[in-house]
Amino acid sequence: MDKVFKALADETRRRLLDRLHENNGQTLGELCERIEMARQSVTQHLAVLEAANLVSTVRRGREKLHYLNPVPLHEMQERWIDKFERPRLSALGAVKRRAEEAMTDKPTYVYVTYIESTPEKVWDALTDADLTAAYWGHSNVSDWRTGSRWQHVRTDDSGIADVVGIADVVGTVVESERPTRLVTTWASPDEEDQPERHSRVTFDIRPHADIVRLTVTHEDLNDEGERADVATGWPAVLSNLKSLLETGSPLPQEPWQVPAS
Repeated sequence: MDKVFKALADETRRRLLDRLHENNGQTLGELCERIEMARQSVTQHLAVLEAANLVSTVRRGREKLHYLNPVPLHEMQERWIDKFERPRLSALGAVKRRAEEAMTDKPTYVYVTYIESTPEKVWDALTDADLTAAYWGHSNVSDWRTGSRWQHVRTDDSGIADVVGIADVVGTVVESERPTRLVTTWASPDEEDQPERHSRVTFDIRPHADIVRLTVTHEDLNDEGERADVATGWPAVLSNLKSLLETGSPLPQEPWQVPAS
């Protein structure tokens, strides 16, 4: 047991055990690939692990394959953990995992509005290039088939030269079920080839008698700053959409231009 504790006390040896846990039966060369250390030093660490019976080896021709032996770890667990605190430690481990998962989750924003309309008209208001231009200042352009590319293209007179026709947002149509559900990815054009930076927007359209409940879920946002931006933008855009469908025209002033305070 002393040899096991000694072997586990070194970070490099723990990394070697992790590598074997991921892919058992590796050669010395394979184990050296992701460790910035001389081959001779890795060999010495493996010798310590073998002496502790944490690693066993098998010859295959001229190659020497290394295998993780979990038996000493199991004996350590039985002697030092199980008989004392396993139920309590298991509960603490579960709490720790949930806390870490919550901390790594990307921010999400959800907005719900009710519109006097039909699902088909709401769907068209979200996907028709001319209708989106009327209340958004951008045209949503795509054939809206699953897997197709879509663009959020400028149509306004912002005073900036050559801005009309430029896409501020691009993405892919993930789901398209007219007239009840549309899911797309969102990204700035310069990050289109970086999927880890993309967010995801889901439009759920549910009819009830003469009204429609529209739920917009914007998830996988990169940080709280992005969440704050969309929390300001979506209510303004969807209020304009609601006005267009219920009255025939958008609000008299662009709602996203209203000062925050």
